[in-house]
Amino acid sequence: MKALIVASALTLVGSCATLSHTKKLQNIKDSIVFTDANIINNYANTITVAELNTHVYKFSSDEFEGRRAGEPGHHKAANYLKDYYIKEGIASPLGTDNYYQIVPESFFDNGIKSSPNVIAYIKGTEYPDEVLIISGHSDHEGFTEKFIYNGADDNGSGTAAMLEMAQAFKKAENEGFAPKRSIVFLHFTGEEVDLTGSRYYTKHPVFPLHNTIANLNIDMIGRVDDSHEDNPNYIYLIGSDRLSTELHYISESANENFTKLELDYRLNSDSDPNQYYSRSDHYNFAQNGVPVIFYFNGTHDDYHEPTDTAEKINFPLLQKRTKLIFTTAWYIANNEKPIKVDLDS
Repeated sequence: MKALIVASALTLVGSCATLSHTKKLQNIKDSIVFTDANIINNYANTITVAELNTHVYKFSSDEFEGRRAGEPGHHKAANYLKDYYIKEGIASPLGTDNYYQIVPESFFDNGIKSSPNVIAYIKGTEYPDEVLIISGHSDHEGFTEKFIYNGADDNGSGTAAMLEMAQAFKKAENEGFAPKRSIVFLHFTGEEVDLTGSRYYTKHPVFPLHNTIANLNIDMIGRVDDSHEDNPNYIYLIGSDRLSTELHYISESANENFTKLELDYRLNSDSDPNQYYSRSDHYNFAQNGVPVIFYFNGTHDDYHEPTDTAEKINFPLLQKRTKLIFTTAWYIANNEKPIKVDLDS
């Protein structure tokens, strides 16, 4: 009888805890309301297939020689990014016309020459010290005597998405809808060599990591993997529920309200043998307690091959995925309160 009474009490406590947790989750869900849906849609719709096409074809062209970190081709690619931000009137936090955070040769483990992260931002109007970082790597595999590894999907697709989102947020700012929090566009060098650019940034942050409220990292979002050949309307999300319950539900609400993609979480599992959570630049932010989402289309036969070329990109799908990230970023940057860290990764 005593054992039964204790078991019953524990069951009751467990039920109360479950109900309390469920209520907490429901409260978080209920608080995520996109009240400016028409305004958000207006600027999301400035992200176009044509402009994404232009950026991917340019960024993955032979001119940039496969964009290997530290090499002339990557320097040309970095200059393309810098010139774009200057043309669009999007500032750098490093000073006038200085968009480069140089990662020194000594920081690379394998003799790669110094190479820049490229950084631009739009300053927040109400909470400028609170920062949302939208990131993607700009480097790739370089070239050999026979082949150039153009990296159209890896990561020309993510780079194009970043440029289109930056333009959309800048247009919003110019028309009276500046973000409440600062939005940083951060292009990392050296992702292909041990996530070096993001490791350097998180050791030498331009904006304090304790003021960095989230990192949305984009690495390959222009293709369809074998698992989704019959259903290309998807995107893999990795990390969204690792550190912040609220971030996860913001992401899901943005998708429900604006893009209606299938959000595939199978690669987010701890038991996934690929361990993608630790394989792109978001991981260095997560290691420092910053909530992250990694956007990814999965690998394909052209991954890290010279056949990863621009004509294979699904541009309407790239547009839709970019809009998901943009609408998620809009809410994070404009919510009345910063998202909370309430979980352990």
